[in-house]
Parts: sequence; structure tokens; C-alpha cells
Amino acid sequence: MQPKLFEPITLRGHTVRNRIWIPPMCQYSAFAQDGVATDWHLAHLGSFARGGAGAVIAEATSVTAEGRISPEDLGLWSDEQEEALKRIVSFVHSQGASAGIQLAHAGRKASTFGPFAEESGSVPRGQGGWQTLGSTEEPFQGLEAPQALDSAGISRIVAAFAASAERALRAGFDLIEIHAAHGYLLHEFLSPLSNTRNDAYGGSLAGRARLLLEVVDAVRTQVGPQVPVLVRVSATDWVEEGLTLDDTVELAQWLKDHGVDLIDVSSGGNVPVRFPVGPGYQVPLAAAIGTQTGMPVAAVGLITDPVQAEHILFTGQADVVLIGREALRDPHFGLRAAQHFGHSLPYVPTQYSRGFGAGKK
Repeated sequence: MQPKLFEPITLRGHTVRNRIWIPPMCQYSAFAQDGVATDWHLAHLGSFARGGAGAVIAEATSVTAEGRISPEDLGLWSDEQEEALKRIVSFVHSQGASAGIQLAHAGRKASTFGPFAEESGSVPRGQGGWQTLGSTEEPFQGLEAPQALDSAGISRIVAAFAASAERALRAGFDLIEIHAAHGYLLHEFLSPLSNTRNDAYGGSLAGRARLLLEVVDAVRTQVGPQVPVLVRVSATDWVEEGLTLDDTVELAQWLKDHGVDLIDVSSGGNVPVRFPVGPGYQVPLAAAIGTQTGMPVAAVGLITDPVQAEHILFTGQADVVLIGREALRDPHFGLRAAQHFGHSLPYVPTQYSRGFGAGKK
């Protein structure tokens, strides 16, 4: 019997060859600080496609210059950025994998030093930093205060997501993911911990979700009816007064009604908080959302073993598994999983056939 891991999955007009997907993982490696992907990004993302993944989703890619987490983040607001990503998409496709991109705006968590810098916190203006934007003027702990978005600023953000989605299509991406998790701008609006607005974009869950739904509508209109649109959510803030799983289940139903095809389920990131971490620790969140809404869901978070990944799919807890840190350790996780189960894959690179022959361990 074919493992569930290697069953194709079809979202709208696109079929992904298997259910082992690579989630967005920031590399902070656009060292020219121009948002343009480099050879590093080609080798990084290309290795996963070569290694048997079904879909490879490029890192959080900002829709505006001020939306970057760090000055070294990728962007997709210029022709040069679009062309650089087109080269990467072409290689991913040449290996038979699907190419996705996560469109993002870091909000109040933008303009920070990357992990390779000696400094931490917000980048000073004189060193390349900029004024950040947020749902309110309340800063994230340890960072500079953002400027609260007004209605005109919100409209510009929505338009920027749509424009970047258009560029993503021209670059050849098959899947468009909207980043609404980890304390970045769209999550800031969703969470009552960071959204205390008293206008149409605050208050109830419906008000706090308004910006995300406007972004989804704009992106869906831009990419048309056949392109799958995904949304990454933080299913819970892990704080009693914050966003809850019940809130996210309701939100997921609205996203489904607005044309979203899959929910990528993560958690946390909006406020510093300790929460329980262990193998597959976020899988129950994905399972709850999928069960209660009927939406396809992707599970992520310390999924490190082929048997564990197969169990998640076989028991119906998720429709896709996202292999992140384990893929950094082993970009050939897909080929290794097939070998483990003795499953023959038609897309083992010829150059690697001696290492990943069907059924050979």
C-alpha cells in the first residue's frame, strides 16, 4: 500500500506530487539589503525540491520595504526581486516539485537585527532601520514603538499584498501563502493582545479579522480562481486573554468562505510566553481546525521522523506535513522517507539513484 505521504494532493487547479512540504524558513541572507534572492536561496530551496519534497514554500517575503523582519529579508515589490525568484522557481519545477511563496508584512516586529548580527532588537535609523507599522502604537517587547496604521495605510497594505501576489504569479509560483501568524502584522490585528483599536478593524473577532479577510479577497481576485491560496495562522497565543483555538476555528471557516484552500497551522509569536514544546506539539491544533471546518490543513512543529509524519496523515490529523528544521538537517527527507517505507518514487534524481534506489536501505 502506498504511504499517505506520497499521495498527491490537489488544491483548485494544481496538484502537488506528495504531502511532504517544506515550510517557509527565513534565511536572513539578502546581504545587499535589497530584498533580492541570491545563489544561497537557489541552493537552499532547490535542495528540498531535489530531495523529494512535494512543495517548497519560500521564506516570509515582504510585500513592502518596511514590512521586512530584518534588512536582510527577501522582498517582492520590484522587478529585480521578481526576476531573481523566477530563476529559483524554474529550478524547483525542473525537479518536479511545486513552488510556493509566503507573502508577509512584519508589522511592529520589523526593522530588527537578523540572527547573524552582534546586536539585537530594533535597527537604529542611522544603521538602516526604519519606522515600523502596527495595529496600534504598542511595541513588541524590546522593540521600538510602531506607528498605528490609519485607514489609508491599511488600504496600502492590502494593495501591496495583491501587487506582490501578481508578481509571484509572473515568477511562476504555484501556491500563494499569506502570513497571518507569529506576531507579524496580520496576526497583530487578529489578536486582542495587540489590537485594542476601536474602529472597524478592532473590537470583536470579526473586526480584528477584517484586515486579513481584505488581504485574502485582494489576493484571490489578483491570482484568479485556479491558483491555491494558503494562510498561515497562529492557532493560539498560548495566553488566556489572547487569540484562542476556538477563535481560530471560527476564523478558518471565514477564510474558507473567502476562497482560502488550506490552513497552515502554527502558534504563538505575538507576545513572549513559554508554552509546551515536544514532538508534533502543534498537530492537535491542526487536527481541531481541520475536523471542525472540513478545511485542508497542514501540520508543522517538530515533525522529524517518516513514521511520525505518516501517522499524522494516516490518522487524519492533517492533510499535509510541513518538515522544517529536520529538512535543514536532511534536505532529502522525502527520498529518505520513501526508502524507509520501501516505496519506489519516479522522481529520484538519476544522479542520486545509487543512494536512493527503491527499497534499498
